[in-house]
Amino acid sequence: MAFDGITVAAVVRECKDLLTGSRIYKIAQPEADELQLTLKTRTGQHYLLLSANASLPLIYLTGKTKQSPLTAPNFCMLLRKHIQNGRIIEITQPGLERIVQIDIEHLNELGDLCRKKLVVEVMGKHSNIIFCNEEGMIIDSIKHISGMVSSVREVLPGKTYFIPKTEDKADPAAFMGDSMSETEKERTFSDLVFQKPAPLYKALYSTFTGFSPILAQELCFRAGLDPDRSALSYRQEGASVSADGLTDTSVTTDVLSDIPPFRSEQADFRQSAAGLLYREFAIIMNQVMTGGFSPAIYYDKKAPVEFSALPMLLYSDASAKTFSSVSALLEAYYAERNTLTRIRQRSADLRKIVQTILERTVKKYDLQCLQIKDTEKREKYKLYGELLHTYGYDAEPGARSLEALNYYTGEIVKIPLDPTLTASENAKKYFDRYGKLKRTYETLSELTVQVKEEIDHLESIAASLEIAEQESDLVQIKEELIAAGYIRRKGGAKKEKITSRPFHYISSDGFHMYVGKNNFQNDELTFKFAVGNDWWFHAKGQPGSHVIVRTDGAELPDSTFEEAARLAAHYSRGRGQAKVEIDYTEKKNVKKPGGAKPGFVVYYTNYSMMIDSDISGIKQVSP
Repeated sequence: MAFDGITVAAVVRECKDLLTGSRIYKIAQPEADELQLTLKTRTGQHYLLLSANASLPLIYLTGKTKQSPLTAPNFCMLLRKHIQNGRIIEITQPGLERIVQIDIEHLNELGDLCRKKLVVEVMGKHSNIIFCNEEGMIIDSIKHISGMVSSVREVLPGKTYFIPKTEDKADPAAFMGDSMSETEKERTFSDLVFQKPAPLYKALYSTFTGFSPILAQELCFRAGLDPDRSALSYRQEGASVSADGLTDTSVTTDVLSDIPPFRSEQADFRQSAAGLLYREFAIIMNQVMTGGFSPAIYYDKKAPVEFSALPMLLYSDASAKTFSSVSALLEAYYAERNTLTRIRQRSADLRKIVQTILERTVKKYDLQCLQIKDTEKREKYKLYGELLHTYGYDAEPGARSLEALNYYTGEIVKIPLDPTLTASENAKKYFDRYGKLKRTYETLSELTVQVKEEIDHLESIAASLEIAEQESDLVQIKEELIAAGYIRRKGGAKKEKITSRPFHYISSDGFHMYVGKNNFQNDELTFKFAVGNDWWFHAKGQPGSHVIVRTDGAELPDSTFEEAARLAAHYSRGRGQAKVEIDYTEKKNVKKPGGAKPGFVVYYTNYSMMIDSDISGIKQVSP
């Protein structure tokens, strides 16, 4: 799922059509690496989101605003000083690079008309937002890159901005001009791609800018070529393939119908591999250059497997959800992922604390279990002592062992002896060993129960961190860690206000279902919110959320039982498994032992079912 040069081209065309001539009304920086521009056009107000997040760089139009910090960061203040109330005069993309350049016209302090350039680089961990003057000198950037960080290019105020040419790739747009004939273009294309010993799809995306691996595989699929076969082998064999190799030639023919002269050439049934691949390449490039985008997300069993700004015949068997614009696609696809990414970044410290304590506690538990295993010999030592008291008179002085009858089982037992001790002294020695191991066993038996409860508690907190969706969820988990003594509240800091609320769903039969996000919420739902005849669900034998179904005295239909069980499976460590075992019972059967840790309950009367963790069809109520 790549935010490649083709996707950027679709965003640029959309922004160019809608935002050229717009006025920058507001500039906000909701995140350290993110900007949101409020733009006013003749058709209304629009929001442009620019993100340089290393794990999720984005640029798209959105209809939603994001909350900004009370004090604007320095980069945001600089932009407000220079370009607020400025006018966007041009939005461009150099070649098919993952770069968007926004040219802005504004009045300086003296009232003179000036130009500035805002450059958005969507390049994974190298993503950045750079503000330049008309001469291309960097005024500032949202991320400063010094020479110690990058030997290729420094991004610092006062430096000249340039696009780094770290790879020698060809511009695919060059094949759309009239400087070469179609035969020359095909030959040049072949020379560039089929000279590489790499797999064909890799040869494609490593040759042309803007092409991602998945788009390269799509090209191979349309051409009926094996993407994993070496590109060089096609050239060496002078391979000739049949157009019948196309999985769905009718679809490709439809795509070609409005793009002469390729339609007539596609009708040839035997062409070279280079010819077939070039024609599909030309079709895609024609769509890109003319703006023939068809944004869609492709799903496999309700799970998104890919998105694209162009039709993907590779996923012809998958269900597709189309969008009116590439921005709508990106917002729909990345909204949840972006939220989760941000939450995971902000919960990193808590997750590290929990993981460190959990690993240490598990090691302690394993050591205690080994020590308990060593105490299994205690009953043998007790038996040796008793038998020596009974038959010790038979032991000869200096003997190293004594065979005696075990009067419990009727078997002969060979007892090792210390030859320097008498039988009575040997018996005392064995009783002392027995006593020591017995005391160790009794102590460790209590300790291992406590340590196992601590492990279960920590695993449940880790599970809560995995399903946290908002910062308020993290606040409540942090309070639980403080209450448990795992972390300390900073000196003078007050207890933060708890605003997190359980998930709320409605079953297909209209019953309200609630899911605890953490152990505090689990206790509150089960013992303060639910009443006796409500139903309680939980994944068996693993950390997870308590699910409460309010019955209001009515009998639950089977479909609601199944949906509640799916929620319990989804919000547990078993999420993603084909089947998860779920225990369920009426709330009145669930008890909390005295002194038990948050979220820990016992129940002795219950039913069980095996269910999947797919909750895509269950209606969620917005908080």
